[in-house]
Amino acid sequence: MPKKGIIAVISGFSGAGKGTLVNELVKRYGYAVSISATTRPPRAGETEGKEYFFKTKEEFLQMIKEEKFIEYAKYVNNYYGTPKDYVFSQINSGQDVLLEIEMQGALQVKKNFPDVSLIFITPPSTAELKKRLINRGTEAADIIDKRISRAVEECSYMDKYDYIIVNDDLDKCIIQMHGLLQSLHFTKNNQKQLIESICNNFSSFLL
Repeated sequence: MPKKGIIAVISGFSGAGKGTLVNELVKRYGYAVSISATTRPPRAGETEGKEYFFKTKEEFLQMIKEEKFIEYAKYVNNYYGTPKDYVFSQINSGQDVLLEIEMQGALQVKKNFPDVSLIFITPPSTAELKKRLINRGTEAADIIDKRISRAVEECSYMDKYDYIIVNDDLDKCIIQMHGLLQSLHFTKNNQKQLIESICNNFSSFLL
C-alpha cells in the first residue's frame, strides 16, 4: 500500500543551526524541503523552482485570493509563501517534506493544518547561541544583541511547538531529528489513514 509523506515545520532561534540540520537531513536521508514563492526578483545564480518560485505581485495576490498557500507573509515590501500544490504533491507521492519557516509562519501553518507537527530547534544555552552568532562573523555586535533579545521574546512561544530539540552535538541532533520525523508516520491521524487503506484493501479482495 502506498505510503503518504508527512509535513514537519522546523523553526528555531537565529543561530540555532536549523539550516544546517535541514541540509544534512536532506543529504543523509532524502527529505524534501518546501520551495517558497516570492515576489522579489531572482538574485544572480538563482533559478525558477530551485531556490524559489518567482511570482509577480499580481500573481502572488491572486494565489492568496485562491487560498493556494499553506502560509505567507510580507517582508521588506516583498511577499513570501509556501505553495500548497508543491507540498501536497510531494507528500502524496510518499515524500516527507520539511518546511523551514519562522515562528509567525509556523503558527499560521498549525492554525490552518492542526495535524502538521511543529519542531523547534534551540542551542543548549544563551551563551552558546551568542558564541555561534559571533563565530558566523557576518554581523556586528549590536545586531547580535538584537538577535539575542529576539530569542528571549520568542521563548514565550516555544510551548506552542509540539517538539523541542536541543542542538548541542550536530551529529547526535541529526539522528534524533530523523528518528522523530520517522515516528510522525505513526501518529494517531496517520494510523487512521493506514487502517482505512488496509480495510479498503481487504474489502476489495472479498468482492
